[in-house]
Amino acid sequence: MVNVAILGFGVVGSGVAEVLTGTGEGIHKKADDLLALKYILDVRQFPDSPFAGCFVQDFSVIENDPEVQVVVETIGGMGAALDFTERALKAGKSVVTSNKELVATHGRRLLALAAEHQAVYLFEASVGGGIPILRPLSECMAANAILEICGILNGTANYIFTRMVQDGIPFAQALKGAQANGYAEQDPSADVEGKDTCRKLCILSSIAFGWQLLPEQVPTTGITQITLEDEAYAAACGRRIKLLGRAIAQADGKVCAYVEPHFVGQQDPLAGVEDVFNAILVKGDATGDVMFYGRGAGKLPTASAVVADVIAAARQLERASYRPWSPNRPEAVVSPDTLATQWYVRLAQGTLEGERLTIPGAAEGESGWLTPAMTRPELEQQLAGKAVLAVIRVLD
Repeated sequence: MVNVAILGFGVVGSGVAEVLTGTGEGIHKKADDLLALKYILDVRQFPDSPFAGCFVQDFSVIENDPEVQVVVETIGGMGAALDFTERALKAGKSVVTSNKELVATHGRRLLALAAEHQAVYLFEASVGGGIPILRPLSECMAANAILEICGILNGTANYIFTRMVQDGIPFAQALKGAQANGYAEQDPSADVEGKDTCRKLCILSSIAFGWQLLPEQVPTTGITQITLEDEAYAAACGRRIKLLGRAIAQADGKVCAYVEPHFVGQQDPLAGVEDVFNAILVKGDATGDVMFYGRGAGKLPTASAVVADVIAAARQLERASYRPWSPNRPEAVVSPDTLATQWYVRLAQGTLEGERLTIPGAAEGESGWLTPAMTRPELEQQLAGKAVLAVIRVLD
């Protein structure tokens, strides 16, 4: 009997409870032992919940119960979630989480703490929701040197772009639609400013390259300044705008990692990813390009990834744990300013070297341009003194 405790009964936590108890026979066959939900920790009370008998409000009840072997952390954030995770691991309990902020910032230390106390720390659901990506990256591609990770890692941002293109509505209106449909929080800053994508990229990079990349080392630009005019210019040159997280291995062993909107060619598989779907392209030196695609968020997709980790933790297989991450290497992080690419530039007036783009109904004097490949400092020299309305990198 493997007893499970869930910390937090929000969207993900309640989904985990449903999946864990609703498909018990299937889980039993896969885990070799019966999984049982023993506790749910929440400051609120849920007297009408089918799980009402499981609720506790004091974490020490879970911490000090030797019958609890696996703790599922779905509180989110960095406060209580970090405290409870540390205490659970020190008590020898394995921890499963979907908390991308916690993993991106403290993943290395928590993995080491789990190993020290003969537990496992698993976080498949922290990237890509229900998409299996972290374990395949860690295990199935272990024979590869990872050359690049490039992905659409935030379903909210991708949904907004889809609505702007398909419905012809501006960013603010598309964002309101995302909030009305439950795809964006009332405070959507983590999604639209790129922070969520940044955290997920850090987790992917830490697994791929073996040392912890921290969010503050990843230059991040969000999507709040993207307009319908920019979308129209993208369509005029056969491209789509996508918010991408990229981590590119350099020949000298360093890594160039950043988050920015990109012009993506229609022939690229990332261009066709719509609505709340995520897609992650991983390039290995032996496999070449491998793409992972699916729903990047949502109650049940995320819960399914969490419960899969619970099964792995319950089996206590050595392969259940990720390899420990080496310490952060500040000297190995390369600025994306050194990356030479084409650029899309929208000018209020004037001209620029490169291919000129035109769209119907453009403001008088306005023009769009695709520049030759150059670094950002070289581009800034070209744009000095010009009336610049927008600058977006082109995915090569």
